[in-house]
Amino acid sequence: MRILLSTYGSRGDVEPLAALGAALRTLGVEARVSAPGDQEFAAVVARAGVPFALAFAPVREWVKEMMRRRASASPESRAEFISSQAAEIVARQFDALSAAAEGCDAVVAFGLFPSCAAARLVAELRGIRYMLGTFCPIWLPSAHNRPFEYPGHPLPPEVTDNRLLWQLDVQTKNALFGKAINGLRASLGLPPSDNVRDYVFGDPVLLACDPTLGPWLPSDLIDAVQTGAWILPDERPLPEGLEAFLEAGPAPVYVGFGSIAVDREAAHAAIEAIRAKGLRTVIASGWAELSPIDDRDDCFAVAEVNQQALFPRMAVVMHHGGAGTTVAATRAGVPQVVVPQIGDQPYWARRVAELGIGAAHDGAVPTTGSLSAALETALAPETRIRASAIAGKVLGDGAEVAARLLVGQLSRR
Repeated sequence: MRILLSTYGSRGDVEPLAALGAALRTLGVEARVSAPGDQEFAAVVARAGVPFALAFAPVREWVKEMMRRRASASPESRAEFISSQAAEIVARQFDALSAAAEGCDAVVAFGLFPSCAAARLVAELRGIRYMLGTFCPIWLPSAHNRPFEYPGHPLPPEVTDNRLLWQLDVQTKNALFGKAINGLRASLGLPPSDNVRDYVFGDPVLLACDPTLGPWLPSDLIDAVQTGAWILPDERPLPEGLEAFLEAGPAPVYVGFGSIAVDREAAHAAIEAIRAKGLRTVIASGWAELSPIDDRDDCFAVAEVNQQALFPRMAVVMHHGGAGTTVAATRAGVPQVVVPQIGDQPYWARRVAELGIGAAHDGAVPTTGSLSAALETALAPETRIRASAIAGKVLGDGAEVAARLLVGQLSRR
């Protein structure tokens, strides 16, 4: 049995698929991961011992190019820009996945909607099984949450019925992505789809997030199977310099925003707020290339690092609210300050606050004052007690659960 695991996204999209690939291989399945060819992603997949297949382009390079193009587009043309971007992704990713899926019995797709559409097309043409996966429940049709709002397609403020909004979401996705998907379908001799959202989503969907952090409330609009988060064990030691820094004083505050290109002033605000509390800082450069603001010895800079080893030794983890970072910090039992920027990050920030394991920053632009207030909440003794308690409820076997599920379904077929 061979399964292709496909994604196009950041580190938080790739590492869980590497974990699933490793779990599948322990069951005798020949899993392979198709992901952007960035060096850090290739290293993650190699660490999992899973074969790696290139997606259509390295994601950091592609994001920079898309940001450059988007900057030249007027606000009125943003929807048109998304549609043209989708056409490029669907076509190029279809070519990449057509090669990667050779000999496979199924495709499991995560990441950008157009990339998943390409995976769905490849599976349809090959006559093999397809499943969509997601890392957050808010992306799935449900009466319990509103759909994502796209540029040029605002949700009507007067409509409060989430069911109706999800019906409108079908129209929105048809408008933004229908031309790209149906154009490729036509070139392949396939009939058009009048509902590209449900075509790409399929039924059921794999929901790869922890039920304590992101519970799935059953929906009659779609079937989702929640497996728990897919976590790749990390046994790498911390760098010697970082180890020495940790040993030299009290637990510091971690600051990192992953693949989010926050303004570098965010680092200044964070370090000043942390210093005001008499604490030290470990700052992760990330895609924003953050760094210490001066040469004082109370701040240590790291690049990519083993979060599973580092986070339990922090006083607080301050981050952007990516699904992977949120579950890593929660499993570590450490209070969090979440400064959400885009996508599902506001949801994870809200969940951290609702669970009492940290603070959700109000807005995407932090200041020294706003971070100082958030740190007050995170550093409160009751927050650490609560964080420690919730850590014990976070499941660590989601990848194994998903692997058994996939093998069972494919075997029955």
